[in-house]
Amino acid sequence: MKPLKNRTIVQIISLIILTVAFVFTYAASAGPKPSSYAPVNITEDFDSIMARMKAAKPEIMKRQMDLLQERYDLSDNPAVGVTMSRGKPVQQGVRAKLPDGMTWEKLAEMTPEQIREGGLFPKGFMPLPHPNHQEGGMLFPKMVIDEVKKQEDRDLTRFDLDFDLPEYFLPEFPAAIYLTTRPDLGDVSQGKIVNINNYYELFNGILNPKQIEGLRLLITPFPQQQFNQTEDRRSEKPSRGVTCFDCHSNGHTIAPTHLVGDIRPQEFRHRLDTPTLRGVNIQRLFGSQRALKSVEDFTEFEQRAAYFDGDHVIAAKKGINILDRGGQVHFMAEFQALLDFPPAPKLDLFGKLDPSKATKAELNGQEVFFDKGKCSVCHTPPYYTDNLMHNLKTERFYKPQVINGRYAASDGPIKNFPLRGIKESPPYLHDGRLLTLEDTVEFFNLILETKLTEQEKKDLVEFMRAL
Repeated sequence: MKPLKNRTIVQIISLIILTVAFVFTYAASAGPKPSSYAPVNITEDFDSIMARMKAAKPEIMKRQMDLLQERYDLSDNPAVGVTMSRGKPVQQGVRAKLPDGMTWEKLAEMTPEQIREGGLFPKGFMPLPHPNHQEGGMLFPKMVIDEVKKQEDRDLTRFDLDFDLPEYFLPEFPAAIYLTTRPDLGDVSQGKIVNINNYYELFNGILNPKQIEGLRLLITPFPQQQFNQTEDRRSEKPSRGVTCFDCHSNGHTIAPTHLVGDIRPQEFRHRLDTPTLRGVNIQRLFGSQRALKSVEDFTEFEQRAAYFDGDHVIAAKKGINILDRGGQVHFMAEFQALLDFPPAPKLDLFGKLDPSKATKAELNGQEVFFDKGKCSVCHTPPYYTDNLMHNLKTERFYKPQVINGRYAASDGPIKNFPLRGIKESPPYLHDGRLLTLEDTVEFFNLILETKLTEQEKKDLVEFMRAL
């Protein structure tokens, strides 16, 4: 074997040095390796954490509100004569803003590829990030915070963030409560927020003992990721926690937001628009993406993991509430299964419009729904769901991008929610990106490529308001 020449030796040594330098440079630039777990041992004291996050709050909220203003028309514009069960006006009109020089008609004539390459997909149709997506966590509208504070002296204020969407885009508060077992009573809420102080008075004599106990558990506060006793909470004072009905107010929703607990890393997690519990008895899948097979599974999963961002390790630190499956879970699920949709007096036994009660626009909208609009392919009567998961593949229309910390690449399969009572559950889609029913019609007209006329869109909205 011939000895290596000096030049060859120098070249080999240089290559080794360059390789080592590259490895160290890459390791330094890559930062810490992503982890599926939240840190358990917090080394920063609470006062320092709170001061730091309070100081950062104005800039974070400005960034989110600038995004909303860029995406939407946020004006208060209620539809004339259209209200929810207890009288709250329903917002009207397409609120998503179009790119300059574009119309909805021109956009609908383009292919997904043309829209994607031209960057023309409306920003209001893109995934909506959490107000602080890197942080996430439960976040409540001010009206909920104020009422819970008044009724129970329990504070759901976060020192680091405020809720972002205007309250006139949210469901009414307090919401009506309808029971499948007692339709003769109509709204049994008496205009009150059901809480630990009044539930017995409101429901004794209407529910059986198991259902009353289930309701009690649904309005009992338990520790949660942001509201607990530890130094990494996001409430100024140590907190008893949150209740199921803080989010699902009166068994409905007031649209608080969160991040789904199922996805990692953080930037891929979806913002969650809390859905209504009305009509749980006819549903067969639970969780926007989890596809849990029973309301019992969902109830148990929520307090074991979802309350803690899907991290059972941090749950053990903050105060996991392990429910008894044969008793507590069953009682809670039994009450949830009693929550009915609001009355729809224009619908017949099959969930379709009674021609003697419906307007011409509503009947025309029904025809669009079952034919050209393709809505009924997934939303079948009488409750307007097929109880399946569907992937809309919205990523056909835009290039992957980061939006305020949310990596928008794809949504994946999403639970098909019922449309009964839909006018009472804004905003729409799993992350609340669609503020009105008109936005929803424009979104699906584009996604499904149905090319509806302006009149067909209006009629479709009228039909959905009657559901």
